[in-house]
Amino acid sequence: MSFRSSPDTKERVKQAIDIVELVGRHVTLRRQGRVYVGLCPWHDDTRPSLQVNPERQSFKCWVCDIGGDVFSFVMKMDGVTFPEALAMLAERAGIALEASRPEPKAPGALEKRDLYRAMAWAERQYHEFLLRDPEAEPARQYVQERGISAESIAKFHLGFSPNRSEWIQRRAQASGPTGKALEAVGILARSPEGDRVYDRFKGRVLFPIHDVQGRPIALGGRVLPESGATSPAKYINSPETALFRKNEQLYGLDVAQGAIRKKGGDGLRTALVMEGYTDCIIAHQFGFENAVAVLGTALGERHVQVLKRFADRIVLVLDGDEAGQRRTNEVLELFVSQSVDLRIVTLPEGLDPCDFLIHRGAEAFRELLEANAVDALEHAFRTLTRGIDLDRDIHAASGALERLVAIVAKAPRLGPDTTREDRFREEKILQRLAASFRVPEGDVRERLTALRRWAKRRPGATPTRKSPAEKTASASRTKAPEPWERELLELLLHHPECLPEARVALTAEEFAPGAGREIYGALCRLADAKTALSFERLMLEFDEPAIQSLLVELDETGAAKQFADPKALLEELIKTYRTVQTAKQHPAQAGALRQGGLDESQEIDLLRQIVLNERARHGISEPTEG
Repeated sequence: MSFRSSPDTKERVKQAIDIVELVGRHVTLRRQGRVYVGLCPWHDDTRPSLQVNPERQSFKCWVCDIGGDVFSFVMKMDGVTFPEALAMLAERAGIALEASRPEPKAPGALEKRDLYRAMAWAERQYHEFLLRDPEAEPARQYVQERGISAESIAKFHLGFSPNRSEWIQRRAQASGPTGKALEAVGILARSPEGDRVYDRFKGRVLFPIHDVQGRPIALGGRVLPESGATSPAKYINSPETALFRKNEQLYGLDVAQGAIRKKGGDGLRTALVMEGYTDCIIAHQFGFENAVAVLGTALGERHVQVLKRFADRIVLVLDGDEAGQRRTNEVLELFVSQSVDLRIVTLPEGLDPCDFLIHRGAEAFRELLEANAVDALEHAFRTLTRGIDLDRDIHAASGALERLVAIVAKAPRLGPDTTREDRFREEKILQRLAASFRVPEGDVRERLTALRRWAKRRPGATPTRKSPAEKTASASRTKAPEPWERELLELLLHHPECLPEARVALTAEEFAPGAGREIYGALCRLADAKTALSFERLMLEFDEPAIQSLLVELDETGAAKQFADPKALLEELIKTYRTVQTAKQHPAQAGALRQGGLDESQEIDLLRQIVLNERARHGISEPTEG
């Protein structure tokens, strides 16, 4: 659902959110005069470069040149769009947003807030049962045997569902959500005949799954035979619901995101991806708090897209069993299609991360990550060529190379709008394949081209890209203003009373295309609407982080200038603009004279205009009679 983001709606949400508190959830801030300062989360900051201004409710990093308001902070920090940031902050503030296109709802349909409340209620019931009920003793023993500490039980909100079909329903009847809500979030399941509902997770130790905002949205359950449960499925997850999409969620990301964002000694932000809930929990206990886990499925495209918001590098820790080795093709496809630094670590002797950490310790695991992490291409090469003599077994070597090139061919084909980074990346992949198999690079490239041509002929095989025209239009709107435009905007931000006089001399169209024109145009629109001009109100006119960042910068630099005579400066800036335009026109006028084709009167008029322009440019007034 999309929401209306009118200035009034944005202002209500913005006023309800304290930017110091919001930024302080991610960055340690300290007071410094009128502002708060902290280490910037977007570069390797050793001195506080991030400033948060509580008066203007804005932030700015002067090193990264990133700034804006609460919306742009969430957009940058969580890698979301403006509508998503608006919805997240509105929900946090308890403000209901009006849908831009109301969607028809069936009578009695549940709101999302009802589903979140139902999940949060169920999580509390299961967690309290695990902690305190005598019936949960086998579950407590299992958790203890797995090495999970009491602190981790609290941190990850672990729970237990007794082996009774109606336990959760009876508690809900007393003081909880409706059965309809519990069924909608997957807590209750319906029998095949449809005549009864029961607790889907009865007899299971529960691992609540949260979204990045820390809200419970689903459960993972491990069957506990000691409780009397007889389900053949060892692990089950919640079904997909309005809150939960298994291929988009990562277990533990809500508690790991802060550690992931911290840069290591190599200057990179790293996420560790495990294959199981317990692996993730034990990793946190041993100090690897940047660990997350997939939800009973392989690491996929959407997982990578989510992690790229927080991490520069993803390290996938594979179990040392045969199933772990079968991930080769999947992870290599992600490596080439998602343009991500994806590393693979395979554990030895069939161990999983939980067992490795408990039996060998944190230092051994850290050494394994440092020594054995290889990128996905190297991992795939080692796996597909294991046991092959590349010099003598030509047939097997050719088959392995063919499989690798076929995977690389699935990446988007290079085109006019391909970034330099993606071009360089493909070049390096082809060079490495040629060197590894000891064949000419041209042969590898020729085979890659052939596979892509074949794939292009198949329906639906052509990858889609953002058109160059779309990219150009987006870049044009946020292009930096010219120097005289910057100074004029600084002046108008601090002395909006000068705007009427500025509008007499300048229209928005006379600004160069870009952010300067957009801001000046917004000032004019607000003035026409008789809206009081202020920095805070102007910020509400823009969703683009680049323009919001520029506004913060203009406001800061303008405040430092303390314009002694605003009217005189405005006149000087208008004069500067006219001089610049005259200088631009002069070559064109002179060219028209040289090319000829003008009659005598046209030539005289053009010469007179050139003289007048030159006089104006040098500040010489036109001679008068007498």
